[in-house]
Amino acid sequence: MTRFAEMPIDQLRDELAAQQETYAGFKARGLALNMARGKPTSDQLDLSMPMLGLVTSAADCFSEDGTDCRNYGVLDGLPEAKRLMACLLDDEPANVIVFGNSSLTAMYDALARCLDFGCLGSAPWCACDAVKWICPVPGYDRHFAITQAFGIEMIPVEMNEDGPDMDEVERLAASDARVKGIWCVPKYSNPGGVTYSDEVVRRLASMECAAEDFRIFWDNAYAVHHLHDEASEQDQLLDIARACAEAGNPHRYLKFASTSKVTIPGAGVAAMAASPENIAEAKSHLTVQMIGHDKLNQLRHVKFLRDGDGIAAHMALHAAILRPKFALVARKLEEGLGEAGVARWTSPRGGYFVSFDGPEHTAARIVALAREAGVVMTGAGATWPYGRDPHDSNIRIAPTLPPAEELEEAMDVFVCCVKIAALEQLIAQAE
Repeated sequence: MTRFAEMPIDQLRDELAAQQETYAGFKARGLALNMARGKPTSDQLDLSMPMLGLVTSAADCFSEDGTDCRNYGVLDGLPEAKRLMACLLDDEPANVIVFGNSSLTAMYDALARCLDFGCLGSAPWCACDAVKWICPVPGYDRHFAITQAFGIEMIPVEMNEDGPDMDEVERLAASDARVKGIWCVPKYSNPGGVTYSDEVVRRLASMECAAEDFRIFWDNAYAVHHLHDEASEQDQLLDIARACAEAGNPHRYLKFASTSKVTIPGAGVAAMAASPENIAEAKSHLTVQMIGHDKLNQLRHVKFLRDGDGIAAHMALHAAILRPKFALVARKLEEGLGEAGVARWTSPRGGYFVSFDGPEHTAARIVALAREAGVVMTGAGATWPYGRDPHDSNIRIAPTLPPAEELEEAMDVFVCCVKIAALEQLIAQAE
């Protein structure tokens, strides 16, 4: 295939007509395919069904310290649950609070505490004339929704292959005390699949901040979500807690994780790790907010996953399901667009997404064409704060939910839509 940009206009028109004919065929099939969110597929959910039968009698309801988990109490999580979640957080159990099923809820509440009460004696953030937040892009739309809901000004910073552009992050953090934090998905990031380099982690930990209460919200959502079993093909991440301690900023980070894409998303376990001082402060507020979370669910997870080795073995089963889907996406993109020269995309070694960049000013058109043909994608612009991608180029591909045959159809439609949008643009520029 000749690169589209090198085609004479007559050839561009012929190619567009051919793609439009293919597209009409897709529309005629009445497809109803969905790649909008990074949900586990049913086969993945089936892996954790045995967990639901592990706490069925009164005798099953007691923790290792004798706590009757059917009753009130244990604000910060069972001891065995804290040990388990520490495996996902790369931390010590004593530094962990175990929550309910949603790490997003834990992050929302943590941000609300900063706004209402401040951090370790600092003034409440709501007393500031403005609060600003650094948002690596492309990034996670639900993170951006949280800061937007609180009226926090979001500042996009471009992601590089080893993490956010640290020159810009450092400049922003040092120049304005109203810049209070940064969103980070540091391993197999959403959507780019980027894992932060050791240098990036150390620079985040040691950078000068105008705000002494600057906080890194470290969402290690994909800590164990490798696509390959061999260690040599798995990304490794430097622990932010260790880096902050070594830099003399031990309170700068809040780490979050959950089992949402490990076991059952609607019935998982979430947790936060932080410095002992941050943990104590959070618990002082949680004491008013609640008496305790679902300890029976914590027990189920401990009995099912057991420890770090058990988590790794379970996640290898997930990887066996997901690996062919990511390979299919890579193959379809390369076969359909590799020689056209109109797009680029990531090849992650873990996580749940592929980040795709088409020609500038075409993402909204591509997504609209796909929807009209029966394929629902994540909305164009969703990977930027306020839903506004200034380049209108990035699209998040979520290959996990559809069965393989549906994913193949959806990718065929997507590739066709990319070609149409790219050809339309080139023709308009040439005329």
